[in-house]
Amino acid sequence: MQNLIMRRWGCFFILLRVVSALPVFAAQNLTAIWANTGEDKVTQEELRATQHKAVKNSVWDGSQVSLFGGRNEVVAFNVILEAGSHEARNVTVSFKRLDAPGGASITSSATTGDGVFDWTQRPIELFYVRYLQIKGLSKVSYETYDERHVPQRMRRPMRGNGGGAGAWSDRPDHDKFYPDIAVPLELVSNFTIAAGSNQSIWVDVYIPKTTPPGNYQGNVVVQENGNPVARIPVQLKVYAFTLPDVPSAKTMLYYSAANINSRYLGSSYIKPDSAAANKAVLLRDRHYLLAHRHRFSLIGDSPEDCGAPADANQPCSESVNRLNGSLFTASHGYAGPGVNVGNNVYSIGTYGSWGWRKGTQAEMNRHTDAWAGWFDRHAPTTEYFLYLIDESSDTAQIETWSRWILANPGPGRHMKSLATLALPTAASQSPSLDIPTSTLEVGLSSRWQPLAETYTTDPRKRLYLYNGGRPASGSTAIEDDGIALRERAWGQYKKHINRWFFWETTYYNNYQGRMGETNVFQTAHTFGGKSSVDHGVGETGWNYSNGDGVLFYPGTDRVYPADSYGVEGPFASLRLKYWRRGLQDVDYLTLASTVDPAAVRTLVDQMVPKVLWDYGVDNPRDPTYTHTDVSWSNDPQVWENARARLAKIIEGSR
Repeated sequence: MQNLIMRRWGCFFILLRVVSALPVFAAQNLTAIWANTGEDKVTQEELRATQHKAVKNSVWDGSQVSLFGGRNEVVAFNVILEAGSHEARNVTVSFKRLDAPGGASITSSATTGDGVFDWTQRPIELFYVRYLQIKGLSKVSYETYDERHVPQRMRRPMRGNGGGAGAWSDRPDHDKFYPDIAVPLELVSNFTIAAGSNQSIWVDVYIPKTTPPGNYQGNVVVQENGNPVARIPVQLKVYAFTLPDVPSAKTMLYYSAANINSRYLGSSYIKPDSAAANKAVLLRDRHYLLAHRHRFSLIGDSPEDCGAPADANQPCSESVNRLNGSLFTASHGYAGPGVNVGNNVYSIGTYGSWGWRKGTQAEMNRHTDAWAGWFDRHAPTTEYFLYLIDESSDTAQIETWSRWILANPGPGRHMKSLATLALPTAASQSPSLDIPTSTLEVGLSSRWQPLAETYTTDPRKRLYLYNGGRPASGSTAIEDDGIALRERAWGQYKKHINRWFFWETTYYNNYQGRMGETNVFQTAHTFGGKSSVDHGVGETGWNYSNGDGVLFYPGTDRVYPADSYGVEGPFASLRLKYWRRGLQDVDYLTLASTVDPAAVRTLVDQMVPKVLWDYGVDNPRDPTYTHTDVSWSNDPQVWENARARLAKIIEGSR
């Protein structure tokens, strides 16, 4: 039997050199297997290789997966398994090690259940991708008056100045099922692929800091009904450089303890002295761990989490290990980027929830003195601020609070003030505000650019952006192009934005759209209302959006138990992984700029000729719209080529 299997594998290897997707044995129902970076999103209905369409790309030459990366980097690829006219049952995929000629290896151990939240022996992770149907366009991510603002595969035929012609059904990816949910493969031991569809398996490979440079090889093994179907060679080139533990492009993503509690524990509020309190803390910690693994910083900790009042003068004790980095260690199951490195940001009174808002200047002094003193003693490298108010037009109040902090004679004067406010408005009406945090789709460049330079060069001030959308930057909409969030990080680098804020990652209760609890494993629509079906944009309503507010998926779901996996921690969206690629690209840009800054500037201008406010507006008197296409390429290979050029610049300095 062993010889028979070897002969079958031998025939297989002879064939795979002459086709663009791996062949499978005739007795099996899988009809093609291939790979890509995942940024060219393969909807569940597509059978590209089975239908003899082109599938070669930057990581797939038709016979093997080829990757490269630096140490302390997570590299990734996506395997697509196609089932043509018959369903494929009992499919399994495995990939556990990469070996170098000198004996070095990157090797993962098997695990089960909550072991998926222990990365100490698991640098290689596989994920079963789940899909969500796109029934309408996301209103808060782009406008539709110009089809060029719409993600490329959702555009109708255009006429004139970007005007669209046709119906929802004329959008190429209308009603398609888009990949987004990355379920650890250990929780899906085997699976079935329906006839006429495909299944993606996402692979993350973390390259430890201690990995010797060189070429590593391994194989992804696919089986169907216990029979070998394909053995996909994987080659990884590890460079000698190491990415930093603290990302060069800073972020802050909000999470809601109440929403987490509801899904995992059955109640939005968990008393700190209750039997479930420890589990609630563990769940919050695991959101931090997963975010850290993807190079993101979370905010959302609140004194109320541990039963303290809103006017408390220090974080809960559970926040300390997140801030000083002791959470991100092997004792808590962590390995990956940023071991023993703190979360690097803390928001006091997020969304204006601080408890002394109606107090006097003396009360402001007392509270900010206490908070500043706590950070000086316990987390001196953390960037902290008082979140004054959210999306308010009361700029006079914002200015008053900001001036109070600046005038504090005590240590509280080191506290920074933040409000979500457009930069031009902040500069003209609340000039004492330290951190204007602005969302942007279009903007008057002659106003924004000089102000941005002023704020990003002032040692006291900061410029944050939050959310955002096309054409200014890629968006978090599930149907946006796969490179959208990668582009966002390049735009952040180009404009020296100090930090990018995303408003929510666990928005499971769509109360703003009056839709109630969302089954996030079954429904792409997560934000805004749903009231009608529009001829051109499909299902729609007030601020209707796909995936907005959801970047983590709950590992346990008591609200929708049929979709619960029964583990005590979150799953990442693919959008987090796309964005991580961009953050790592910025680390490449930062390292390369110390070697050849001119070449880096040229490359950035080539990749993102226009970003953020560079597009300008059509009418300065009404600076709310512009007719234009995005300036960046939608081809993942272009982005991988740019990353390869940066790697050569960095490696050339050694």
